[in-house]
Amino acid sequence: MKKIQFELNTKPQLNQFDTLIIPVFSEGQTISAAADFGINGLIEALDKQDDFKGKPAQTLMLHQVSQLACPRLLLVGMGELSKLTEKGYLSAIQAMAKTLENSGATRVLDTTHLATPKGQLQNWSLYQNSLILQRSFYDYNHESRGEHKPKNPHLAQLCFMAENNDSHQQAIQQGQATAIGMALTQDLANMPSNFCTPSYLADTAIQLGKQAGFKVTILERQQMIDMGMGSFMAVAQGTDTPPKMICIEYQGGSADQAPIALVGKGVTFDTGGISLKPGASMDEMKYDMGGAATVIGVFQALAELKPSINVVGVIPATENMPSGNAIKPGDVVRSLSGQTIEILNTDAEGRLILCDALTYAQQTYQPGLVIDIATLTGACIIALGNHVSGVLGNDQTLIEQLLASGRQTYDRCWQLPLGEEWDEQLKSNFADMANIGGREGGTITAAQFLARFTQEVKWAHLDIAGTAWQSGANKGASGRPVPMLVEFILQQARG
Repeated sequence: MKKIQFELNTKPQLNQFDTLIIPVFSEGQTISAAADFGINGLIEALDKQDDFKGKPAQTLMLHQVSQLACPRLLLVGMGELSKLTEKGYLSAIQAMAKTLENSGATRVLDTTHLATPKGQLQNWSLYQNSLILQRSFYDYNHESRGEHKPKNPHLAQLCFMAENNDSHQQAIQQGQATAIGMALTQDLANMPSNFCTPSYLADTAIQLGKQAGFKVTILERQQMIDMGMGSFMAVAQGTDTPPKMICIEYQGGSADQAPIALVGKGVTFDTGGISLKPGASMDEMKYDMGGAATVIGVFQALAELKPSINVVGVIPATENMPSGNAIKPGDVVRSLSGQTIEILNTDAEGRLILCDALTYAQQTYQPGLVIDIATLTGACIIALGNHVSGVLGNDQTLIEQLLASGRQTYDRCWQLPLGEEWDEQLKSNFADMANIGGREGGTITAAQFLARFTQEVKWAHLDIAGTAWQSGANKGASGRPVPMLVEFILQQARG
């Protein structure tokens, strides 16, 4: 992805740019910079003539404005100043990015970050602007698109009219690095499953490791069978496509620092197995590796930011297919932890591969905390919709930190409970536990299952079934929750 050159300058020379961006509120209100550039009268006239009312996410590109020393003026509507919310601000910046994309602007002076929503600091706006503008360059260019003409964005340089200090620089760098990580996550998740196989995910991790200096280890099927990963291998036994356990290590801290472990569900296509899914929208089950794609995207961002902390990624990757060798409802398997599992539904396969990955991550890396990320349950979409991810876990401080990181980046999550009542739903007459607990509280019982494999470590579970991709006319991967996790890791690195 082409990178925008971001700059900071409190007193930029307007003749060095070809586009000036000014935020406008309803009734012609704007920021003081508009007066500095001598365009208050123009904005007031546009308001009176009903040509531009500063409505939320409204944009107007003007050319050759007589009093300006640059050829373009882009006005961005923010709505009522007193009612500007984070969502409203983000919608306006997204509209701004779209207008820039459809213009010939190459060198831009942006002042929209000065219209910060109530309760947020300028760093937040700088972060969001750099994230959204860099993300606007994203284009899915895989060979499967055939004659698709790739984007060729004109924008090359963007200057924020703000003080050039470390805090502002860090906000911009984080926004841009996060966008680059999200792009990799989107590419992997959007790719058809006959291309994005477990082997492709492994090769992507290996290539990223070579570029960034990460240590990458790939476990093969026979190794995992020999280790005793009976739960993961039970899911993988129905497919001829080789499963992989992909392990990535980033060492930015001291050698004795316990790492953060990110464990991402990597079901590259989920038919449901013998418990076959309905045919409608089954094509979207290529997105069932959204957790794996997220982990790789986070490591791409870490390669850009290089924080002083240790992070490991563990990705169990496989297809879930029906075949003559596939697991069947009623089968019992033994997990790497030694606990046995009665498989009542083969479509609850994510937790079966995650439990062995969680155990392996703890045994191998002795992490200080573990976060798993998974498109785990449709029940999470029913509970929370497509706007926020679900978060559950055994350490309230960790959960609060993830909630705060989600709020800061507007990549939000919402806590759901765990408890003995839900754990009882997993009782089995034939094994230590069943892999489902009935329809009631499906997101919670899925997490409660994983909780049985994380009792000795601080652990949080992110259910991203509703947020990893969107359906409909704009179908595609969202790149979430890369922003939340990058923010969380950076906060941990800062101590």
